Amino acid sequence: MATPSSKKTLMTLYSTGDCVYAHRVRFVLEEKAMEYQIIDVDLARKPEDLAELNPYNQVPTLVDRDLAIYESVLVMEYLDERFPHPPLIPVDPISRAKVRLALQRFDRDWFAPLFQPGFSPARMEAAKEVVRSGFASLSTIFAQQRFLFGEEMTILDCALAPLLWRLPVLGITLPAAARATTAYMERLFALDSFQRSLTTVERAMR
Repeated sequence: MATPSSKKTLMTLYSTGDCVYAHRVRFVLEEKAMEYQIIDVDLARKPEDLAELNPYNQVPTLVDRDLAIYESVLVMEYLDERFPHPPLIPVDPISRAKVRLALQRFDRDWFAPLFQPGFSPARMEAAKEVVRSGFASLSTIFAQQRFLFGEEMTILDCALAPLLWRLPVLGITLPAAARATTAYMERLFALDSFQRSLTTVERAMR
């Protein structure tokens, strides 16, 4: 992955070309202008050291010096605390809690049934309708502000962007009335950091 010369602090990210959770982390790394290398994991033949770094033997796993951290939300929060510019988590405790609660809800209701094993086809189809109607209802928010929690992007936007990018391959179409949500998507996708976060596999999704 090409990286701007202004980047700093080399880290290693165990990732795959189509993992929505790894995509979140790549987006944050690019937004933070971090220098990092990717180990592209073949899930059928995982590297031996991945299990040593992550007891769940999963991606994404980020290695920063002697620290290995996993679970996309924890990785994103770690990156924001370690590299605070630009900030992606609000400063005040109430706003921070609201961002985290929203992310927890989206992960449980949207991401889990769509991207994690163990859910029935019926549950996945129901989740697709929840996503479609949810993003449509968020259009009232995007009509008033640029991002979910105001005029500045947060980790919640970084977490949702990879899902929005995958709507076509998931067979989810937003209603025409959700124009503000569509504009929000285009704002996210137009960011240089988001474009740099895309793998070859992900670029082919649209």
